[in-house]
Amino acid sequence: MLLSQNSNEPTPNPKSPNPPKLNNTQEPGSNKNGTNRKVIINLIVLGILVLVIGGFFGITNINETKNEETNSFSGLLTDIRAGKVSKIELNEDKKNLTVDLYKNLDNKKRDDVEVKTYPNISPEKNTTALENIKSGLADTNVKFGSGDGEIIYAEKPIPWYTGIFDAGFFQTILILGVLSVVLFLIIRRLGEANNRSISFGNMRSKNYDDSKAKKITFADVAGNDEAKQELFEVVDFLKRPDEYITMGAKIPKGVLLVGSPGNGKTLMARAIAGEAEVPFIYVSGSEFVEMFVGVGASRVRDLFRQAKKKAPCVIFIDEIDAVGRQRGAGLGGGNDEREQTLNQILVEMDGFEPTDYIILIGATNRPDVLDPALLRPGRFDRQITVTAPDRKEREAILRLHSKNKKFASDVDFGILAKRTPGFSGADLQNILNEAAILAVREKSKEVTDHHTREAIEKVMLGPSLKSKVITEAQKKLTAYHEAGHALIQTVIPECSKVQKITIIPRGRAAGYTFNADNEVDPITRKKSEFMADITALFGGYATEELIFGEVSTGASNDLQRATETAKNMVTKYGMSSLGPISFDEGKGMSFLGRDMMDKPSYSEESAKKIDEEVKVILALCYQNCKKLLNKHIADLHKIAGVLIDKEVIEYEEFSSLIEHLLPSKKKAPSQV
Repeated sequence: MLLSQNSNEPTPNPKSPNPPKLNNTQEPGSNKNGTNRKVIINLIVLGILVLVIGGFFGITNINETKNEETNSFSGLLTDIRAGKVSKIELNEDKKNLTVDLYKNLDNKKRDDVEVKTYPNISPEKNTTALENIKSGLADTNVKFGSGDGEIIYAEKPIPWYTGIFDAGFFQTILILGVLSVVLFLIIRRLGEANNRSISFGNMRSKNYDDSKAKKITFADVAGNDEAKQELFEVVDFLKRPDEYITMGAKIPKGVLLVGSPGNGKTLMARAIAGEAEVPFIYVSGSEFVEMFVGVGASRVRDLFRQAKKKAPCVIFIDEIDAVGRQRGAGLGGGNDEREQTLNQILVEMDGFEPTDYIILIGATNRPDVLDPALLRPGRFDRQITVTAPDRKEREAILRLHSKNKKFASDVDFGILAKRTPGFSGADLQNILNEAAILAVREKSKEVTDHHTREAIEKVMLGPSLKSKVITEAQKKLTAYHEAGHALIQTVIPECSKVQKITIIPRGRAAGYTFNADNEVDPITRKKSEFMADITALFGGYATEELIFGEVSTGASNDLQRATETAKNMVTKYGMSSLGPISFDEGKGMSFLGRDMMDKPSYSEESAKKIDEEVKVILALCYQNCKKLLNKHIADLHKIAGVLIDKEVIEYEEFSSLIEHLLPSKKKAPSQV
């Protein structure tokens, strides 16, 4: 590959025939219903207070704002004798009289009156105010209705809403309303703070509900048959515990899923949730750790408390390395909060109190950082490695993810599997998704072989930079660089065979040579295969020096990979003249604080010998590469010329160019 220049409680009986059904129950410890009742009661009390106080102020304001004069009954009789009365009204309570009096007796007008109020006119007996007035007039010489005045008896009730529209009462209600809202917000905020302080240590776990989620089973997981078999035993025990108990077998308390990112660890856990007929609780490892001390341990206790109530039960902790890292390994003595959380997990899994019928499943891609106490039998009894798929498994994964997609007849999933060595399940799913997106972009009715090949290259290197301006000199340099790689890989039998060459820039790569996967993925590799890989990596570097007399920055990645391979041969695999010795200490990552400041276990003299051996291997492969290029210089020019002209050489055309170079004793690779 040529890089561009800028790249550098007690447990329930498991024999119960009807295990508890899965549902999203409310978290223990939450008091949501009680809180709602308290809020409703507070609102009712506040409403009653507002009505009582508002009614008091309203009645007071009615009496005060009318500016009506209050007089005695004797005064009323005096006004009647004088002929001043124009109108008498009896209030709704039949105790107060409102009397309209003429202001000018010489010119009596109904609109020129003053209003007086006579309270407590009626006695306690059931007599009307009119009878009281007539009784009062009987002792006088004044006849009823004498003079120009007119006595009118009329019962006029006061509407209940009169005080509401009074200005003073409205202001009072407004102030009380604002105060009530403020008081309500304060009470609610205090209640929320109290609930948070109580429930802060509760675990925010989630319960798997197959009625709401898309159910996934082991049939939806392609590859890793051995790992699925191990996990199926766990599911089978939860379904048939009696048979295992009768045989004297004990189910593992913990199962640790280990594997590189994208290989399907979480997918395996989802399959267990779909297969198991018991409650399934899942949570992320990062949800245990908070800024407050003791919260993590409290959440662990709450998590297992929930599980004990639902036993038999499965707990899944994703990315368990977030809380399970080795204790005392930090540079500052470790994180006490994280260690307390881990200690509580250790106690809950295998402590003084048994936790039968609770299975803990953890997933991580960093098993080397986990605490040894977490990995011992009795806690995580089983460690299941979820490996990267081989070619057969990749084909099965591609077929699985091809559902609900329209593929043309020229798409061969077997060929796609050969063109994707080292790809994980997530990568393969991404390839088919990118191919479908590309088909839609081109307004194609089906996903064709062209779309899948373009998707593979896009996932590996990035989108093609067809609009990027490339000079003829740069184009020629890239063509010879990739031609050198392709030629060396062709003439060395141990190398993977070339399937496509391109000099169209993608991502940071100015060009790339695609290789086919081996018929069988090797479990072990020989020294000759490592030497062949290093020689092929020098193909572009040596070609630049041979054709142009100088090298470019495009071979930087090739040199880095070649040096790393040679160093591993010397320090790990004993493939050098130093003999059967390994200098690899396997200290792990430096952030764990493992001997970061310590010196290597081998001497400086050994370090020099290691450097010398690495140089010897690199020099030997480089010289061999130059010899092969000089021997087949004509084929090198031929391949480079076609690349300069067409920019892309597919397998069919490349096979016709180098057919005479294929090893006679080895069958040519099938078309991919």
